[in-house]
Amino acid sequence: MRLDYAYNWIYAQYVEDTITIVLDNRDILSGVCGANDENLRLIEGFLGGRIIARGNEIRLEGVDQNGLRRFKPIMDNLIGLVKVGELPSAGYIRALVGEEQAPSLEEMIHIPQGLRRVYPRTRNQGMYIQGMRSHEISFCIGPAGTGKTYLAIAEALRLVLSKKMRKLVLTRPVVEAGENLGFLPGDLAQKISPYLRPLYDAMESLAPYEVIRHLEETRVIEIAPLAYMRGRSLNEAVIILDEAQNTTKEQMKMFLTRLGTGAKAVITGDITQIDLPRRVDSGLVHAVSVLSGVEGIDVIYLHTGDVVRNPLIKKIIEAYEHEKKP
Repeated sequence: MRLDYAYNWIYAQYVEDTITIVLDNRDILSGVCGANDENLRLIEGFLGGRIIARGNEIRLEGVDQNGLRRFKPIMDNLIGLVKVGELPSAGYIRALVGEEQAPSLEEMIHIPQGLRRVYPRTRNQGMYIQGMRSHEISFCIGPAGTGKTYLAIAEALRLVLSKKMRKLVLTRPVVEAGENLGFLPGDLAQKISPYLRPLYDAMESLAPYEVIRHLEETRVIEIAPLAYMRGRSLNEAVIILDEAQNTTKEQMKMFLTRLGTGAKAVITGDITQIDLPRRVDSGLVHAVSVLSGVEGIDVIYLHTGDVVRNPLIKKIIEAYEHEKKP
Protein backbone atom coordinates (compact mmCIF):
# COMPACT_ATOMS: atom_id res chain seq x y z
CA MET A 1 0.00 0.00 0.00
CA ARG A 2 1.39 3.40 -0.99
CA LEU A 3 0.86 6.22 1.45
CA ASP A 4 0.73 9.95 0.78
CA TYR A 5 2.45 11.90 3.50
CA ALA A 6 3.75 15.27 4.52
CA TYR A 7 6.22 15.98 7.27
CA ASN A 8 8.14 18.91 8.69
CA TRP A 9 11.51 19.21 10.33
CA ILE A 10 11.71 21.38 13.44
CA TYR A 11 15.15 22.16 14.78
CA ALA A 12 14.85 23.03 18.46
CA GLN A 13 17.17 26.01 18.55
CA TYR A 14 16.90 26.48 22.29
CA VAL A 15 18.54 23.08 22.94
CA GLU A 16 21.72 22.53 20.95
CA ASP A 17 21.74 18.73 21.07
CA THR A 18 18.08 18.13 20.17
CA ILE A 19 16.29 17.67 16.86
CA THR A 20 12.56 17.02 16.51
CA ILE A 21 10.57 15.70 13.55
CA VAL A 22 6.85 16.29 13.27
CA LEU A 23 5.14 13.77 10.97
CA ASP A 24 1.68 14.56 9.66
CA ASN A 25 0.91 10.90 8.92
CA ARG A 26 0.69 8.47 11.84
CA ASP A 27 1.02 5.42 9.57
CA ILE A 28 4.37 6.72 8.34
CA LEU A 29 5.44 7.33 11.92
CA SER A 30 4.48 3.79 12.95
CA GLY A 31 6.38 2.25 10.04
CA VAL A 32 9.49 4.30 10.73
CA CYS A 33 9.53 3.41 14.44
CA GLY A 34 8.95 -0.32 13.90
CA ALA A 35 7.41 -2.81 16.31
CA ASN A 36 7.95 -1.65 19.90
CA ASP A 37 10.15 1.15 18.51
CA GLU A 38 12.77 -1.45 17.52
CA ASN A 39 14.05 0.67 14.63
CA LEU A 40 14.56 3.66 16.90
CA ARG A 41 16.49 1.58 19.41
CA LEU A 42 18.83 0.35 16.67
CA ILE A 43 19.44 3.91 15.43
CA GLU A 44 19.90 5.05 19.01
CA GLY A 45 22.58 2.42 19.55
CA PHE A 46 24.49 3.76 16.55
CA LEU A 47 24.13 7.51 17.09
CA GLY A 48 24.06 7.52 20.88
CA GLY A 49 21.75 9.81 22.77
CA ARG A 50 18.07 9.07 23.19
CA ILE A 51 15.23 8.88 20.65
CA ILE A 52 11.71 9.51 21.90
CA ALA A 53 8.53 8.90 19.88
CA ARG A 54 5.50 10.63 21.29
CA GLY A 55 2.29 11.58 19.53
CA ASN A 56 3.28 12.51 16.00
CA GLU A 57 6.84 13.51 16.92
CA ILE A 58 10.21 11.79 16.94
CA ARG A 59 12.88 13.56 18.97
CA LEU A 60 16.62 12.85 19.16
CA GLU A 61 18.45 14.37 22.10
CA GLY A 62 21.79 14.10 23.82
CA VAL A 63 24.04 13.71 20.75
CA ASP A 64 26.80 15.79 19.22
CA GLN A 65 26.58 17.73 15.97
CA ASN A 66 27.72 14.72 13.96
CA GLY A 67 24.83 12.68 15.36
CA LEU A 68 22.37 15.42 14.48
CA ARG A 69 23.82 15.63 10.98
CA ARG A 70 23.48 11.84 10.45
CA PHE A 71 19.94 11.65 11.82
CA LYS A 72 18.20 13.59 9.05
CA PRO A 73 19.35 11.44 6.07
CA ILE A 74 18.62 8.28 8.06
CA MET A 75 15.08 9.40 8.77
CA ASP A 76 14.57 10.66 5.22
CA ASN A 77 15.57 7.23 3.93
CA LEU A 78 13.19 5.41 6.29
CA ILE A 79 10.31 7.76 5.53
CA GLY A 80 10.85 7.23 1.80
CA LEU A 81 10.90 3.45 2.30
CA VAL A 82 7.66 3.40 4.31
CA LYS A 83 6.05 5.78 1.84
CA VAL A 84 6.36 3.22 -0.98
CA GLY A 85 4.83 0.50 1.18
CA GLU A 86 7.97 -1.15 2.60
CA LEU A 87 8.56 -1.82 6.28
CA PRO A 88 12.23 -1.47 7.25
CA SER A 89 13.71 -4.65 8.70
CA ALA A 90 16.36 -4.77 11.41
CA GLY A 91 18.90 -5.78 8.76
CA TYR A 92 17.99 -2.77 6.66
CA ILE A 93 18.39 -0.45 9.65
CA ARG A 94 21.83 -1.88 10.43
CA ALA A 95 22.91 -1.39 6.83
CA LEU A 96 21.48 2.12 6.83
CA VAL A 97 23.20 3.35 9.97
CA GLY A 98 26.43 1.46 9.37
CA GLU A 99 27.37 2.99 6.02
CA GLU A 100 28.52 6.47 5.11
CA GLN A 101 26.33 6.14 2.03
CA ALA A 102 22.88 4.83 2.92
CA PRO A 103 21.29 2.00 0.91
CA SER A 104 19.36 3.45 -2.01
CA LEU A 105 15.78 2.49 -2.76
CA GLU A 106 16.83 2.29 -6.41
CA GLU A 107 19.21 -0.54 -5.53
CA MET A 108 16.54 -2.61 -3.81
CA ILE A 109 15.65 -5.82 -5.66
CA HIS A 110 11.90 -6.43 -5.79
CA ILE A 111 11.23 -9.97 -7.02
CA PRO A 112 7.68 -10.50 -8.35
CA GLN A 113 6.07 -13.35 -6.35
CA GLY A 114 9.17 -13.31 -4.15
CA LEU A 115 9.39 -13.96 -0.44
CA ARG A 116 11.24 -10.75 0.41
CA ARG A 117 12.79 -7.57 -0.89
CA VAL A 118 16.57 -7.68 -1.22
CA TYR A 119 18.70 -4.63 -0.59
CA PRO A 120 22.45 -3.94 -0.43
CA ARG A 121 23.87 -4.08 3.06
CA THR A 122 27.15 -2.39 2.14
CA ARG A 123 28.18 0.30 -0.31
CA ASN A 124 30.08 -2.22 -2.46
CA GLN A 125 27.00 -4.45 -2.68
CA GLY A 126 25.03 -1.43 -3.91
CA MET A 127 27.65 -0.85 -6.60
CA TYR A 128 27.42 -4.53 -7.54
CA ILE A 129 23.64 -4.29 -8.06
CA GLN A 130 24.06 -1.11 -10.10
CA GLY A 131 26.71 -2.82 -12.21
CA MET A 132 24.50 -5.82 -12.97
CA ARG A 133 21.72 -3.50 -14.12
CA SER A 134 23.85 -1.21 -16.27
CA HIS A 135 26.28 -3.67 -17.90
CA GLU A 136 25.89 -6.71 -20.13
CA ILE A 137 28.67 -8.57 -18.33
CA SER A 138 29.39 -8.20 -14.61
CA PHE A 139 32.26 -9.76 -12.68
CA CYS A 140 32.03 -9.95 -8.90
CA ILE A 141 35.08 -11.15 -6.99
CA GLY A 142 35.08 -11.58 -3.24
CA PRO A 143 35.43 -13.97 -0.30
CA ALA A 144 32.75 -16.25 1.09
CA GLY A 145 29.77 -14.60 2.74
CA THR A 146 29.84 -11.32 0.83
CA GLY A 147 26.57 -12.00 -0.98
CA LYS A 148 28.00 -12.18 -4.50
CA THR A 149 25.98 -15.28 -5.48
CA TYR A 150 22.86 -14.36 -3.48
CA LEU A 151 22.55 -10.92 -5.07
CA ALA A 152 23.17 -12.35 -8.55
CA ILE A 153 20.36 -14.88 -8.07
CA ALA A 154 18.03 -12.20 -6.68
CA GLU A 155 18.59 -9.89 -9.64
CA ALA A 156 18.24 -12.78 -12.10
CA LEU A 157 14.92 -13.86 -10.58
CA ARG A 158 13.70 -10.27 -10.76
CA LEU A 159 14.50 -10.19 -14.46
CA VAL A 160 12.82 -13.49 -15.39
CA LEU A 161 9.77 -13.14 -13.15
CA SER A 162 9.13 -9.61 -14.42
CA LYS A 163 9.40 -10.98 -18.00
CA LYS A 164 12.38 -8.78 -18.80
CA MET A 165 14.45 -11.88 -19.56
CA ARG A 166 13.23 -15.06 -21.19
CA LYS A 167 15.53 -17.50 -19.44
CA LEU A 168 17.84 -18.01 -16.46
CA VAL A 169 20.84 -20.27 -17.02
CA LEU A 170 22.90 -21.46 -14.05
CA THR A 171 26.32 -22.94 -14.63
CA ARG A 172 29.62 -23.56 -12.92
CA PRO A 173 32.78 -25.52 -13.61
CA VAL A 174 32.86 -28.97 -12.07
CA VAL A 175 36.19 -28.97 -10.26
CA GLU A 176 36.30 -30.87 -7.01
CA ALA A 177 39.10 -32.62 -5.14
CA GLY A 178 39.05 -36.34 -5.87
CA GLU A 179 35.66 -36.38 -7.62
CA ASN A 180 34.11 -35.81 -10.99
CA LEU A 181 30.66 -36.13 -12.50
CA GLY A 182 31.25 -39.66 -13.68
CA PHE A 183 31.37 -41.01 -10.13
CA LEU A 184 27.99 -39.56 -9.21
CA PRO A 185 24.78 -41.59 -9.78
CA GLY A 186 21.92 -40.54 -12.02
CA ASP A 187 21.43 -38.59 -15.20
CA LEU A 188 23.11 -35.30 -16.08
CA ALA A 189 20.68 -33.16 -14.07
CA GLN A 190 21.15 -35.37 -11.01
CA LYS A 191 24.92 -35.35 -11.43
CA ILE A 192 25.21 -31.57 -11.70
CA SER A 193 22.61 -30.76 -9.04
CA PRO A 194 24.95 -31.11 -5.99
CA TYR A 195 27.40 -28.68 -7.56
CA LEU A 196 24.66 -26.11 -8.06
CA ARG A 197 23.12 -26.58 -4.61
CA PRO A 198 24.31 -23.15 -3.36
CA LEU A 199 22.44 -21.50 -6.25
CA TYR A 200 19.26 -23.45 -5.43
CA ASP A 201 19.58 -22.55 -1.75
CA ALA A 202 19.62 -18.89 -2.74
CA MET A 203 16.64 -19.27 -5.09
CA GLU A 204 14.57 -21.13 -2.52
CA SER A 205 15.17 -18.42 0.07
CA LEU A 206 13.99 -15.75 -2.37
CA ALA A 207 10.93 -17.27 -4.04
CA PRO A 208 8.36 -19.95 -3.10
CA TYR A 209 9.24 -23.52 -3.98
CA GLU A 210 6.23 -23.78 -6.31
CA VAL A 211 7.45 -20.77 -8.29
CA ILE A 212 10.94 -22.22 -8.69
CA ARG A 213 9.51 -25.61 -9.67
CA HIS A 214 7.25 -24.03 -12.29
CA LEU A 215 10.19 -22.13 -13.78
CA GLU A 216 12.15 -25.37 -14.01
CA GLU A 217 9.29 -27.31 -15.56
CA THR A 218 8.78 -24.63 -18.21
CA ARG A 219 12.57 -24.49 -18.77
CA VAL A 220 12.77 -20.85 -17.81
CA ILE A 221 15.44 -21.99 -15.36
CA GLU A 222 18.10 -24.23 -16.85
CA ILE A 223 21.10 -25.81 -15.21
CA ALA A 224 24.08 -26.77 -17.33
CA PRO A 225 27.67 -27.86 -16.70
CA LEU A 226 30.06 -25.33 -18.16
CA ALA A 227 31.43 -27.93 -20.56
CA TYR A 228 27.98 -28.24 -22.18
CA MET A 229 27.80 -24.52 -23.02
CA ARG A 230 30.05 -24.85 -26.06
CA GLY A 231 28.36 -24.09 -29.37
CA ARG A 232 25.32 -22.38 -27.82
CA SER A 233 24.08 -18.83 -28.35
CA LEU A 234 21.94 -17.54 -25.51
CA ASN A 235 19.50 -14.76 -26.38
CA GLU A 236 17.36 -12.75 -23.95
CA ALA A 237 18.79 -14.76 -21.07
CA VAL A 238 20.57 -13.97 -17.85
CA ILE A 239 23.42 -16.39 -17.25
CA ILE A 240 25.15 -16.85 -13.91
CA LEU A 241 28.57 -18.48 -13.85
CA ASP A 242 29.38 -19.33 -10.23
CA GLU A 243 32.74 -20.41 -8.79
CA ALA A 244 34.37 -18.88 -11.86
CA GLN A 245 37.82 -18.97 -10.25
CA ASN A 246 37.86 -22.66 -11.24
CA THR A 247 37.48 -22.03 -14.96
CA THR A 248 40.46 -22.31 -17.27
CA LYS A 249 41.30 -19.45 -19.63
CA GLU A 250 39.79 -21.43 -22.53
CA GLN A 251 36.57 -22.16 -20.63
CA MET A 252 36.13 -18.53 -19.65
CA LYS A 253 36.59 -17.31 -23.22
CA MET A 254 34.13 -19.95 -24.44
CA PHE A 255 31.55 -18.89 -21.84
CA LEU A 256 31.83 -15.15 -22.52
CA THR A 257 31.32 -15.69 -26.24
CA ARG A 258 28.01 -17.54 -25.66
CA LEU A 259 26.11 -14.28 -25.07
CA GLY A 260 23.54 -13.51 -27.72
CA THR A 261 21.13 -10.65 -28.31
CA GLY A 262 19.70 -9.07 -25.15
CA ALA A 263 21.63 -11.36 -22.82
CA LYS A 264 23.33 -10.57 -19.52
CA ALA A 265 26.03 -12.54 -17.73
CA VAL A 266 27.07 -12.39 -14.09
CA ILE A 267 30.34 -14.09 -13.19
CA THR A 268 31.16 -14.65 -9.52
CA GLY A 269 34.19 -16.13 -7.85
CA ASP A 270 36.68 -16.12 -5.00
CA ILE A 271 40.25 -15.97 -6.25
CA THR A 272 41.56 -17.14 -2.86
CA GLN A 273 39.88 -20.55 -3.35
CA ILE A 274 41.16 -21.81 -6.70
CA ASP A 275 40.92 -25.62 -6.99
CA LEU A 276 42.51 -25.98 -10.42
CA PRO A 277 45.55 -28.24 -10.83
CA ARG A 278 48.91 -26.58 -10.36
CA ARG A 279 50.25 -24.65 -13.35
CA VAL A 280 46.71 -24.14 -14.71
CA ASP A 281 45.83 -20.45 -14.78
CA SER A 282 42.43 -19.32 -13.53
CA GLY A 283 40.18 -18.06 -16.29
CA LEU A 284 38.62 -15.57 -13.88
CA VAL A 285 41.92 -13.95 -12.96
CA HIS A 286 42.96 -13.83 -16.61
CA ALA A 287 39.62 -12.43 -17.83
CA VAL A 288 39.60 -9.60 -15.31
CA SER A 289 43.12 -8.58 -16.25
CA VAL A 290 42.30 -8.65 -19.97
CA LEU A 291 38.78 -7.18 -19.93
CA SER A 292 38.94 -4.49 -17.26
CA GLY A 293 38.11 -1.19 -18.91
CA VAL A 294 36.19 -2.74 -21.81
CA GLU A 295 32.91 -0.88 -22.35
CA GLY A 296 29.89 -2.92 -21.27
CA ILE A 297 31.86 -4.93 -18.71
CA ASP A 298 31.79 -4.17 -14.98
CA VAL A 299 34.20 -5.54 -12.38
CA ILE A 300 33.41 -5.15 -8.69
CA TYR A 301 35.49 -6.41 -5.77
CA LEU A 302 33.89 -7.30 -2.44
CA HIS A 303 36.08 -7.48 0.63
CA THR A 304 36.09 -8.74 4.19
CA GLY A 305 34.13 -5.65 5.23
CA ASP A 306 31.31 -6.76 2.91
CA VAL A 307 30.80 -10.12 4.65
CA VAL A 308 27.14 -10.28 5.71
CA ARG A 309 26.50 -14.01 6.12
CA ASN A 310 27.73 -14.32 9.69
CA PRO A 311 30.07 -12.09 11.74
CA LEU A 312 32.20 -15.15 12.50
CA ILE A 313 32.90 -15.62 8.77
CA LYS A 314 34.62 -12.23 8.71
CA LYS A 315 36.87 -13.26 11.60
CA ILE A 316 37.74 -16.56 9.88
CA ILE A 317 38.70 -14.80 6.64
CA GLU A 318 40.79 -12.23 8.50
CA ALA A 319 42.57 -15.01 10.43
CA TYR A 320 43.49 -16.83 7.22
CA GLU A 321 44.64 -13.59 5.58
CA HIS A 322 46.82 -12.83 8.59
CA GLU A 323 48.29 -16.36 8.53
CA LYS A 324 49.44 -15.87 4.93
CA LYS A 325 51.47 -12.79 5.79
CA PRO A 326 55.16 -13.37 6.58
